[in-house]
This record gives sequence, structure tokens and C-alpha cells, in this order.
Amino acid sequence: MKTPIPTNLILGFLGVGKTTAILDLLKNRPEGEVWAVLVNEFGEVGIDGALLETEGAFVREVPGGCMCCVAGLPMQIGLNQLIHKAKPDRLLIEPTGLGHPSQIIDTLTSEHYQDVLALGPVIGLVDPRRLEEPRVVENVQFRDQVAAADILVANKIDTCSPEQLAAFDRWAAELEPSKQAICHTSFGRLAPEWLDGNTDLREVTDPRAHHHHDHQPKPDPAVSITDEPWQRVSNKGQGYFSVGWRIHPDLMLDENGLLALALDDRLSRCKAVVHCTNGWRAVNMADGALSVVETEAREMSRIEMIASQSLDAEALDHQLRVLSA
Repeated sequence: MKTPIPTNLILGFLGVGKTTAILDLLKNRPEGEVWAVLVNEFGEVGIDGALLETEGAFVREVPGGCMCCVAGLPMQIGLNQLIHKAKPDRLLIEPTGLGHPSQIIDTLTSEHYQDVLALGPVIGLVDPRRLEEPRVVENVQFRDQVAAADILVANKIDTCSPEQLAAFDRWAAELEPSKQAICHTSFGRLAPEWLDGNTDLREVTDPRAHHHHDHQPKPDPAVSITDEPWQRVSNKGQGYFSVGWRIHPDLMLDENGLLALALDDRLSRCKAVVHCTNGWRAVNMADGALSVVETEAREMSRIEMIASQSLDAEALDHQLRVLSA
């Protein structure tokens, strides 16, 4: 019988650095090993998957909402395709930061996968600074991501004050049941040994706590970027709203204008892999902190904006179109 595939969930609230953490793990994976990543985003355009593919992993996306909405057929199709195509030595799963982990774990530990996958420790990332925000700590998705985590990791500690880090340590130490480990890191660096072992299959506060996403009209996925070179999609759920774009690579955007738009204080997140007039850029804005790096050319530009208030999609679309003129 084939050995079950070691599998880990990487959980964390919106903007905590899950994709960065997985990228770091992929860069440091054992030589010769094949790793696969199943990634799910709140938005519709699949930016995280595009970034993860640069590290040579097999990547499958379940876009548009959270996996707990689609823990049935769409998630299983993506999971099965990864397993059969990649035949991976390890599988990493990144649910959306606005998702609920209970149904995902139920799927991974179901009879269908019990001989195929070996669920290792669930890794939960937390930005200690956000423990000061009632909107975050009272959010049922955040609470249940924390509850489901076997190993709880304070990420971005380079941006935290000593008081914020101490507050995280006190908060984490009081969690019941206690975690397998409580760790600190920066830049999403996870120790590879944290992936080894087994999950404790922890109880979450309310397995039924979930609000379905309200998908807005979006382009037919069968429509190619050549036939429709400017595609806009929207989504909302869990008190957040997203607007995303898929743009033909020949339509280049002004980088400075895009960065100014990304720093709009209405936005909780802005992510992009985009062809700018001076080259391809990967843009990431979370909590007002912006990073921009050069990246390789892609088959299209992708931009996603997420906010805790309704966004004027038409106005944002106009601003982006001006940047491409």
C-alpha cells in the first residue's frame, strides 16, 4: 500500500502572511521532493496560486470564496487532481484568511482520504498586532482558525513592539486546550520540523459558524483573456468585499499609480501580479504595509482588492483603466 501523503493546513486571518510562509517552505523543501499546494482565495482571480507556481510546486486553485463553502465537489476535484497529477511527497493547503477550517479538516480526514492523506500539525499564523483589534479577535473565523491550530505561530514579530509580543504570549498560553507549540517568526519563516507529526483534530468553537459568500456576476471562465482582455469580478462574504481584475499582458499599467491605489486606506488587502510599464511586479499590501518585487512574466495580469466596506467597483475600474492608457 502506498504511504499516505503528509499534509498540512496553513491557517491564518486575512493578510497574516500565509502565502509568504508557503513560498519559504517551498524554497527550502528537501532536494528531489515533489510538493503540491492547494490554495483557496477569498477573491476570484487567483493571485496566490500564480505566486506559488514560481517555486516549482504543483499548484491547484479553488478560487472565489472559502474552501468551507466548497469542501464538497470543487475542493475534492482540486485535491484529487493534485494527488494524481503531482504524486507529491508533501501536500500543503492554504485556505482563505476568511475561511472556516472545520469542514476542510472533516473532508481531509474522511473515509475517502484516510488511506491517501496523513494530516500533520495544523499551523496557525497570527499577527500579534491584530490582537488589539476587536474586529479581528471577535471574528468567528479568526477564533476557529486559532482553535484548530496545533502549532500557533506569531508572524511579523519584526513589526511588533515588545508589549505586543508579550501580550500574544500571554493570550496564547491561556488557550485551552494547550497547543503542541507556540512559536515566533518573521517574514513567514516556518521551521520544516513543524510540519512533522500528527494533528490533534482540535474542536473549534462552532463548526456551523459560516456565512456563505455572495458571488457577483463574473466573466465566463471559458472566455479567454485574448477574447476579453479586461475582466472584472467581485465577491463578498464574512463582512468583506473584493474586486478583482484579469488583464491581458499587453495592457501595461503605470506602477506608481497602481501603488498609490493599493495604499488606499479603505483597503484591507491589495494583491497583484501585474505587467507595469517598467516590467512585471508582484505587489502585496496588508495593513498599510506595501511590498513590491520584480517577478517573471505571466499569461495575464491579476489584481485583487479586499475591504471591510463595500467598494465602488466602477470607480476603481475607471482608475485602473486610466493607469493603462
